[in-house]
Amino acid sequence: MTSVHPGDRPQLTLVGQGTRHGSRSWLTCLHRCGNACDQPEPNPTDHGHVRDEIARAVGRRSVLRGGTLSAGALLVGSVVATGGAAAAAPGRPGHPGGPGRPPGPGARDGSLARAAFVPVEPNRRDAFTTARGFGHRVVVGWGDPVVKGAPGFDPFAQSVAAARRQFGYNCDYVGLLPLDDHRALLVVNHEYTDENLMFPAGAYDGDEVKRIAIANHGMSVVEVHRAGRPGSWRRAPVGRARHNRRIHDATRFELTGPVAGDRRVRTSVDPAGRWVLGTFNNCAGGTTPWGTVLSGEENVNQYFDAGAGLDPRYAVEYARYGITGAGKGWSSVDPRFDLSREPHEPHRFGWVVEVDPFDPTSTPRKHTMLGRFKHEGANVVIAADGRAVAYMGDDERGDYLYKFVSAGTYAPSGSAAARRRNLRLLTEGTLYVARLVGDGTDDGEHDGSGTWVPLTSHRRSYVPGMSVQDVLLFTRLAADRVGPTRMDRPEDVEPNPVNGKVYAALTNNSARGGAALPVDEANPVGSSRVRAGLGAPLTTASGNRNGYVLELTPDRGDHAATTFTWDLFLVCGDPSAPETWFGGFDKSRVSPISCPDNVAFDSAGNLWISTDGNALGSNDGVFRVPVEGPERGRVQQFCTVPKGAEACGPLVADHDRSLFVAVQHPGEVDGATFEQPASTWPHDGAFPRPSVVVAYPEHRPWS
Repeated sequence: MTSVHPGDRPQLTLVGQGTRHGSRSWLTCLHRCGNACDQPEPNPTDHGHVRDEIARAVGRRSVLRGGTLSAGALLVGSVVATGGAAAAAPGRPGHPGGPGRPPGPGARDGSLARAAFVPVEPNRRDAFTTARGFGHRVVVGWGDPVVKGAPGFDPFAQSVAAARRQFGYNCDYVGLLPLDDHRALLVVNHEYTDENLMFPAGAYDGDEVKRIAIANHGMSVVEVHRAGRPGSWRRAPVGRARHNRRIHDATRFELTGPVAGDRRVRTSVDPAGRWVLGTFNNCAGGTTPWGTVLSGEENVNQYFDAGAGLDPRYAVEYARYGITGAGKGWSSVDPRFDLSREPHEPHRFGWVVEVDPFDPTSTPRKHTMLGRFKHEGANVVIAADGRAVAYMGDDERGDYLYKFVSAGTYAPSGSAAARRRNLRLLTEGTLYVARLVGDGTDDGEHDGSGTWVPLTSHRRSYVPGMSVQDVLLFTRLAADRVGPTRMDRPEDVEPNPVNGKVYAALTNNSARGGAALPVDEANPVGSSRVRAGLGAPLTTASGNRNGYVLELTPDRGDHAATTFTWDLFLVCGDPSAPETWFGGFDKSRVSPISCPDNVAFDSAGNLWISTDGNALGSNDGVFRVPVEGPERGRVQQFCTVPKGAEACGPLVADHDRSLFVAVQHPGEVDGATFEQPASTWPHDGAFPRPSVVVAYPEHRPWS
């Protein structure tokens, strides 16, 4: 380590804190996405608003009344203080979860899918809080050894070499792949770093901070074993975990698909344009039917510095991807992050990556056939004809939903030849973008039909004036030309394995309701003039603050079909607000929910939602929601995460007895530092550590 003057803390330059667009701290916005919502919206097009076949439907819905609705109305009074409608009335007597039933798991097998529980009330605790009757434990956290030779974690003795062997900072996607009845592989993304919380003041110089932060990105593969109670898991000893792997900034990735070798991905260290070092800002992901893990590279635009100036050849492309040159200063320790020296380096990020956790010697791949944008993740389902279909979202205000359909078909055999065939499925096929149309009827719902518009196959571009490589490298610009629907930050998009429908988390959009992004049938909540209380002056509420969950139904149940129907399953927010909608369920009996981010499913097909940026005054958490039957739309909060944290994952596993949650950026509150933390969770030291938690039934009479 290099000593610096005590009290010095190398930091990024803090420029104008702007206005927050949820409950996220300014530091979270800075470190995760470079304050994207304080920047001009990168999509300048004026197309892509949902149009009705008959007439504009917004303002005529019998359920979502009131025309252009204001998300700001949800902020009248604190949900934490009042308990909200759901906290006051978790259920009618005699109903599952209601006062007439005891708290805790109600299913005889301890299943999270069928357990009756009293929802967790909104809170601001510095704790991971589950519904009564459930326990939890930390499985792995920042700095824990992953591979042989890794030192034990010491925040005063961090190094690049240690970080490349330890569990990285900030954990997002969680996948669990079984090895046998007692062991499994936990695969986790490391999205971004917060140097204010990671490094003691005066312990490291500025370049050391940058190098160590870079090394803390990537992914980890960690072997876990069953622990004690059914549903509980623990980390296996590193010395006996031969599958453990740490994927980091120096890990070599292969580029696959049509863009591999293109001149615009060639750099001085890779003149052939065939491989890339590292993966950054990995957000959500998915586990494939053939046993690999997909991970989405999201806010990669923020990592590149302007250097001596931006290359004018890519002015339009850089702008559409939010690449401004206002990076993190990483070019001082690695020249590839200097845009004036390596203008093609950004084109090598923003892809979906595939990792084989069962082979720690395998080379991870970046699949260019799935397009380049701010990937939240990618989730694969096998269509009726055997082709692999991957659903994806571009996490930006006003951007689009995508899907990819493979050219080849899935081989269900477990043979080595079948696996080799399946590993090629994401290298050839067709990439589509979604266009939604409102139905124009006053049926009390926001719904309609849609079309998947083809952008390119591996052989032919469907966008005039753009080659296959153009479309895949600059997918946003290609999609702009075909008029898809501009959505409110489409994040996790996952097919439900039980009912065959697809669910998309649309987290929020501070720009919705303005001139460039008017409200429409699929995005009905936007800015308007509202009063904060009786006698208060009128103020302008900021867009869609609480988000939606969109439900897509493929035509004939075929995921390879190019048409679908859609409806807004949830319009999130305070249940007492007039604009909220919970699949038609009684609003007095649901938990308040804000800013849905990731989704998952249990074996009964229930939707599990994790939130990011709760704008209702509570910590973020995870919620269970039935999607069929009389309980459809009944949102119940299962857990909350600690102060300042985001709930990531989630993953329901182990025959529905385990809920894995990645607790990301605990204590990331404005003004917090290593010495003055806003959280100390998981309370194993005087500073917060992002960690993966597993929750499980605690009081079931196991046989």
